[in-house]
Amino acid sequence: MVVTGISERGGRRRGRFGYGRGSARAPGAWRWRAAGVLPLLLSLVPGSALSPAAPASAAVTANWPKFHYNDAGSGYNPREHTLSATNVARLTVKWALTTGGATGPVAVVSGVVYLGSGDGDVYAVKAATGRKLWAHHVGGSVAATPAVAGGVVYVGSTSGTMYALSAATGAVRWSHALGAAIVSSPAVAGGTVYVGPENNNFYALNAATGAVRWSHALDSFVTSSPAVTGGEVYICSASGLVYALNAATGAKLWAYRTNSESQVISSSSPAVVSGVVYIGSVSGKVFALKAATGAKLWAYNAGFADYIESAPAVAGGVVYVGSANNRFYALSAATGTVRWSYATGQSVSSAPAVANGVVYVGGDGGTVFAFRAATGAKLWSHQIGAAASPAVVNGRVYAGSADHNIYAFGLP
Repeated sequence: MVVTGISERGGRRRGRFGYGRGSARAPGAWRWRAAGVLPLLLSLVPGSALSPAAPASAAVTANWPKFHYNDAGSGYNPREHTLSATNVARLTVKWALTTGGATGPVAVVSGVVYLGSGDGDVYAVKAATGRKLWAHHVGGSVAATPAVAGGVVYVGSTSGTMYALSAATGAVRWSHALGAAIVSSPAVAGGTVYVGPENNNFYALNAATGAVRWSHALDSFVTSSPAVTGGEVYICSASGLVYALNAATGAKLWAYRTNSESQVISSSSPAVVSGVVYIGSVSGKVFALKAATGAKLWAYNAGFADYIESAPAVAGGVVYVGSANNRFYALSAATGTVRWSYATGQSVSSAPAVANGVVYVGGDGGTVFAFRAATGAKLWSHQIGAAASPAVVNGRVYAGSADHNIYAFGLP
């Protein structure tokens, strides 16, 4: 859950471990508000598997290689066929791995779970059993979701450095200091790594060497994560300005402002589906913008000050998104009208995941939910620490938590 704190810059501040208000980030990035989640304990704790006994795992048939599933940031996995609305009520904890800090959203590739932790380590964990394969210390804390492509794990740290690690061993392929904390999850497309640190610049790096291909100056720093599709990169700055940049050159194509509260940090990430950019705003609105021009198609208002930090997921003509008003919404992708909403009893700032007729989301109060995507009926829930954005792949639901554990849920 992303915590609201007091920034050294003087405004309200949100960090992201994929959770919402009250979430954890590195020491010095902000001072904690005394509500919600306990502060990060950054003392190292040796990784240990909880509930290590795991029954036979589901077949490895698909990957969840980055934040919110794909480069477009849709949050929709069309290849999940094991979990469904008829059986998710039976989900149970298959394993949990303890790290030395709050754990963020994960990537899952070729049967391995990759994640970062507040202890400054990047972990590789066997998806079937929770056994730690390797851990590499990068310093600071790792709030971003790793992106995995071509046998390389790309991830940034609040130390201000972007890393490329061997997916097999964790060995450093290259590193590039970008000069400011990185909490944005990278996107990797066409041999280029796209990432925004907190220095008012957005970068495109050569995926093989880490060399800068181009950089673009933004109006503010970045805590959201980019979407890349159709030769364009979409990113939202902390001021709430959504940019469309040429992916090859970094040239600005258009920009659209989603809020006017310069003292409140926007951290929703864009989802780009069928030529439309969907994004939340700290103004309490969800926007649909024409990807080609930035023209507003519609905006749904959940209520002023009901921050939409959640990154929308889009599937089957429906936009799924959480809010600070303790509700989770399903909106028509075409018009923004409410299909259904569910009172969660806690703010929802994580990014939902949609798979096989079920939508999953982590609440800021620590509950992981599963809803029937068509109706909003609650099918299952489980209480952990403040829950990060879930990943759903190969019959498993993976969720990081502020309680320092990464959890894997599956069928008995």
